[in-house]
Amino acid sequence: MSTLIIGGGLAGLAAALDLAARGVSVTLVERKQYPFHRVCGEYISNEVLPYLERLGAGPAVLQPARISRLLVSSPAGRVVQAPLDLGGFGISRYQLDYHLYQLALARGVRVETGATVTEVTFDDRANAHCITLADGRQLKARVVLGAYGKRANLDRQFHRPFFQQRSPYLAVKYHLRYDFPRDLIALHNFADGYAGLSAIEDGKYCFCYLTTRRNLRQQGTIPALEERVLARNPFLAKVLGEAEFLYPQPEVINEISFAPKAPIEDHVLMCGDAAGLITPLCGNGMAMALHGAALAAGHIAAFLAGKVDRPALESRYQHAWRRQFGPRLQVGRAVQRLFGRPVLSEIAIGGLRYWPAAVRLLMKGTHGQPF
Repeated sequence: MSTLIIGGGLAGLAAALDLAARGVSVTLVERKQYPFHRVCGEYISNEVLPYLERLGAGPAVLQPARISRLLVSSPAGRVVQAPLDLGGFGISRYQLDYHLYQLALARGVRVETGATVTEVTFDDRANAHCITLADGRQLKARVVLGAYGKRANLDRQFHRPFFQQRSPYLAVKYHLRYDFPRDLIALHNFADGYAGLSAIEDGKYCFCYLTTRRNLRQQGTIPALEERVLARNPFLAKVLGEAEFLYPQPEVINEISFAPKAPIEDHVLMCGDAAGLITPLCGNGMAMALHGAALAAGHIAAFLAGKVDRPALESRYQHAWRRQFGPRLQVGRAVQRLFGRPVLSEIAIGGLRYWPAAVRLLMKGTHGQPF
């Protein structure tokens, strides 16, 4: 095979479709079985639409919600609102990932589901990778793309610095039915965290929040955390009291790190959250994953066609990734410090209410242009 992709989320599936359309032989390894839920805000900026259309994977068939307005509230319930200049759409990862997976199968991508990559080594003499799976099988590939998400055991193998440090953050996601405008995405702050609410397909809503392990530990359980901390924000109290929760237990992930990561590790190209995670408050992780797939696929295809050698592939990809996403991640980390803390959140919302141009400037700093 020529390319192996580790991880079948948005970045991995889009890159697989892109490379397959260029005539590249692709194998994708995903540890779960489709379809499945992921912890995600499930809002995507419209900047991705031209790329999805080029891949023949436009989301219209899934009937996503169309989103054009933003509302942000402080823990005490003060509000700032703004239009979303480019707009976006809401679609569950359960539906979108499964849609892309089915397209990948139809277009000749070999997909190994229920499989886990345990080791990746690079053979200098062969100028190729050897990939070991948990069941003992070994695969060979000229290029490996790491699109395995926020955190994986492979990060330990690559000695990535962020993996050696515990992150204080965790995230919780529900699907709801709720009386709420379908063109509006809301971000509600609370002590040591913030929650996003926006429409997805089939009249449903995604409700996803980020907080700290300390916050959960102090309250003991997720229901207690929601009742005693989130519900202090009147908007969140209304959601928690009136919404119909569509599954009994939320999806939860721990150890979410926003620390800088390298886009290349031991000759493996990293993509999506494996290359760098923007704070959920910015609402642009899904768009970044798709844009990263476009970057990776173009550079990989040039290498496989013999237009560049491996050092040039790695240098050019790393430069392109940092140029495209480095400023967004920096702005995201700065924005993260303004919200989730009661006093700072109240000050930030209070100021932004009278400076709407600043709201749009912040959004511009964390979003890209159609590609």
